[in-house]
Amino acid sequence: MLQIIAINFGISLAAFIALWAISVKIRNASIVDIFWGPTCALPALMTWLQLGHHSLRATLLTALVLLWGMRLGLYLFSRNIGHGEDFRYVRMREKAGGDKVFVMRSLTHVFILQCVISFFVSLPVQIGQFGVSPWFLFPEGELGALAYAGIAIFAIGLIFEAVGDFQLQQFKKDPANKGKLMDRGLWGWTRHPNYFGDAAVWTGLTLIALESQWGFLTILSPALMIYFLYHASGKALLERSMSRRYPEYETYKKRVSGFFPLPPSR
Repeated sequence: MLQIIAINFGISLAAFIALWAISVKIRNASIVDIFWGPTCALPALMTWLQLGHHSLRATLLTALVLLWGMRLGLYLFSRNIGHGEDFRYVRMREKAGGDKVFVMRSLTHVFILQCVISFFVSLPVQIGQFGVSPWFLFPEGELGALAYAGIAIFAIGLIFEAVGDFQLQQFKKDPANKGKLMDRGLWGWTRHPNYFGDAAVWTGLTLIALESQWGFLTILSPALMIYFLYHASGKALLERSMSRRYPEYETYKKRVSGFFPLPPSR
């Protein structure tokens, strides 16, 4: 198992360094965002390909994370391509004092950092492919109640991500909504349906992995994902930007749940 995981990390690191080299060439570090989903899914696929036999759990974890990663990657590609570098990286470039300094800083502070984070987050879909935990009383090759609960939570998360992204995309396409705040559909139940969906997806995948032999080692992976979504680069950073762009955002914050979906207050 450790040998396979080590090979996976080497492949992931090589992929992120290649992305960094492309970002330097096109002067756009934002491409790392487009490949976040696919690079989280890549270690699962590499594990599946290296295993000599494939359990139902291994194939399920690989299929589900590939579905999540490719959907997210394609959505971000269609949303971001042609719109220039994201404001976060523009700000980092300005603070670095020039492109020469930013080039090396982006390698360590953006691409290699995201490589390490994505690899740690993806541990459930790697480790979950090995064996069955002795704590669960069902034969190898079958799934237990925890896995079925994980599938359900994964499905809820994927629906929130996909529907939330689609609703926002359709809202922005309407010229009548230019300059307006999106507060409809799922965005009327949570200010971040995509971030909640991401958290649910990885919680569900981890529940499936917990039925594997070493699955208990992966419980911190979704915790790290949720931390970044809620406190670091996700919700916290985005809401500071939204508050500056939309005067009505403070009222929206009082009316709509910040993360977990709840009926809006009146």
